[in-house]
Amino acid sequence: MIEKIIHRDIVLAMILRSNFNAEGIHFFTPNDYSQQLAYMNRPKGYIIAPHVHNPVDRTVQFTKEVLFIKSGLVRVDFYDEHQIYIESRILSSGDVVLLSHGGHGFEMLEMSEIIEVKQGPYVGEEDKTRFIPISEAQIVVSKDL
Repeated sequence: MIEKIIHRDIVLAMILRSNFNAEGIHFFTPNDYSQQLAYMNRPKGYIIAPHVHNPVDRTVQFTKEVLFIKSGLVRVDFYDEHQIYIESRILSSGDVVLLSHGGHGFEMLEMSEIIEVKQGPYVGEEDKTRFIPISEAQIVVSKDL
């Protein structure tokens, strides 16, 4: 259904592959995530009633990002919250990844276009801590589940 990268019972990321298909609506994230990820497959003529979203006070402690791989091939490297490397996955055109916890880095294996969605406001360099990636020799690309 959806690939989860889990380390010590913490979901670091969820990958929705481009070939995923199901009827109706499927939410992949728990209700307490500050960024929600869902898939919808609706027939022609299906109507989603017009609506507005009500003001709700929310507290966002950590930024969660959703990346849409529009084109190309991207390797994503997953790290835990202590910057320890866990594993890598390859994402291709049409794949979507929700980065929910821990750290991550990327290498473009082909010319790639990526669309990113995350919470704001963005506070520049205060928003993240950069660290040195692992070496190419240490990379372990896990196969799709």
